[in-house]
Amino acid sequence: MIKDAFSAFNSKDYATAIPLFQTLADQNHPTAIASLGYIYQNGLGVTIDFDKARDYYIRGSELNEPTALYNLGLMYTDGVSVPHDQFKAYELFMRAAILEFPQGQFETGHSLERGLGCMQNFSEAAFWYEEAAKRGHAGAFNNLGVLYKEGHGVHQDYAKAFICFSRAAALNLPESQFNLGLLYDQGLGCEANHDEALEWCRKAAYNGHEKAKIIIQGLQEEGKIVW
Repeated sequence: MIKDAFSAFNSKDYATAIPLFQTLADQNHPTAIASLGYIYQNGLGVTIDFDKARDYYIRGSELNEPTALYNLGLMYTDGVSVPHDQFKAYELFMRAAILEFPQGQFETGHSLERGLGCMQNFSEAAFWYEEAAKRGHAGAFNNLGVLYKEGHGVHQDYAKAFICFSRAAALNLPESQFNLGLLYDQGLGCEANHDEALEWCRKAAYNGHEKAKIIIQGLQEEGKIVW
């Protein structure tokens, strides 16, 4: 039944999906419970109801369902239907991270890097970013690259930063496309290549990176490039 529920959900046939998820949730199915939370949080076939979403996420968290843990953590981060509480958010993200949920691993790394709800610890942040990166999380590749570039929590290694930024840039993350362009411009972890630097800056600008857009606009106004 869960496959049928997700098939309907992915087809945006919420009228079919919701009763199927509800039947499973009544049987305490963790994934169905978390899915209903997501449906109510985003108003998919129903009126948005953050309180219902919260309640479903709490139920899912009690069953150690990783997406419920993660989404409830985001609610605590943003103060949506629950008090703003970074400590509680960090606890939930860590639980999701231990269950090998990439987004939870990323948010755990971010919390540790910034000291949000926990003691700041760059080496632990690097560990969780690496775990999320192993599972293909673009933001984790980028943030791990920043740590390698700056030497925070890890030995400074421009070559590793280059690899991390390249992986995230290939996944179309504007921030990494810009960071990769900077490495090419400065010859850090690679041979300096201003054409490559400009090309990655263009891609970042096209994908909405504000600083890249300002740089490209400035070069255009100076007549140095044509978009």
